[in-house]
Amino acid sequence: MAVLRQEVDPGDVGLDAKALDRVDQYFAHYVDEGRLPGYLVCVARGGRVAHLTTHGHRDVAAGLPVEPDTLWRIYSMTKPFTAVAALMLVEDGRLSLDDPVARHLPAFADARVHESGTGADIRTRPAEPMLVRHLMTHTAGLTFAFYHAHPVDALYREAGLESSVPPGADLAETIDVYASLPLQFDPGTQWNYSVASNVLGRIVEVVSGQPLDVHLAERIFGPLGMPDAGFEVDDRQARRLAEMYGEKEDGTGIEPIPGLPLRGRPRFLSGSGGMVAGAYDMHRFMELLRRRGELDGVRLLTPGTVDMMTSNQLPGGADLRSFGSRPAHDEPGNDGVGFGFGVSVVIDPQRTLAPAGLGTFGWTGVATTTFWVDPGRDVTVQFMTQVRPRTSHTMFRDLKQLVHEAIKDA
Repeated sequence: MAVLRQEVDPGDVGLDAKALDRVDQYFAHYVDEGRLPGYLVCVARGGRVAHLTTHGHRDVAAGLPVEPDTLWRIYSMTKPFTAVAALMLVEDGRLSLDDPVARHLPAFADARVHESGTGADIRTRPAEPMLVRHLMTHTAGLTFAFYHAHPVDALYREAGLESSVPPGADLAETIDVYASLPLQFDPGTQWNYSVASNVLGRIVEVVSGQPLDVHLAERIFGPLGMPDAGFEVDDRQARRLAEMYGEKEDGTGIEPIPGLPLRGRPRFLSGSGGMVAGAYDMHRFMELLRRRGELDGVRLLTPGTVDMMTSNQLPGGADLRSFGSRPAHDEPGNDGVGFGFGVSVVIDPQRTLAPAGLGTFGWTGVATTTFWVDPGRDVTVQFMTQVRPRTSHTMFRDLKQLVHEAIKDA
């Protein structure tokens, strides 16, 4: 079994061990207060793991501890994998970033965009063409049902898309529902975090001729040696899967809640948030990106393509706050952060809420998971737990601050 292990002392790679201990103390406090069940945190430099801590429980009621081989629902951290799969098809010459989405998904051929009104009084007009690159940058005009910020959000709820998929639908059927609804704005004119990666996942299926889970397993998970990554867990893996928790409504702690169902192959293969992975798997994926497309003699992408993926693709060097679809994204945490293909990218470290080197890229998941790669400092970080919060928290921002304090030459 492939298990992540510490490989080097922190001081040997320019990290302060005492500062890294403060990372552990910070999150252990959350566990002691009953606000997290348990966690895993890993900090690597130059590809070598210099700090790896597990603490608390993957299943509180059963008394099962978090261990290095614990499996996690990574939800939206699936999106970078879908982006890599699409970019591999681009390099294969089977897909172009400037392909109209309708070329591969004809349901989008007559897409319309919201012009005015709400509910039954909504007025629409023909939309500008939606391109593959718009899906990869969340500038396609799509949205989420849970925003409650725009008349189109309400249409998503009316269509049964509260969880981004109509009950019982597969990926192809879900995409047809998306295509039947108006866009919020013309593609390429705003940034709005959305169901776009599900649409991209369906394009990967159509172009490759394979279901998304099969394609990612054959083209990414297998070649990179990611033994636990996928869209389902078998009986052998299930005992290592962490329980899912949510914050109690009264704010007194956490309680078990239903998580992403992973026993048996899902009918809906979500390119936005369907994956499960272990820390070893995530480390391998981060190393692929840190090393610009190659790992242990296996090259999946050219360096130039990885550079493009991890560079800001928003027009005019805009950040998420200035190019975001307000009010959903008008928040301080989006200052100084742009977006590449499937990952956020720091474009102005002086404006970010937490210390981050120029060009740092990564993404998060709704169950309070996160990863990032700081190319300038050659540092990769991942944090895993399984809690869906009801309100915003400062854990990720504080983690970035604490890791920054541990980098001696930062």
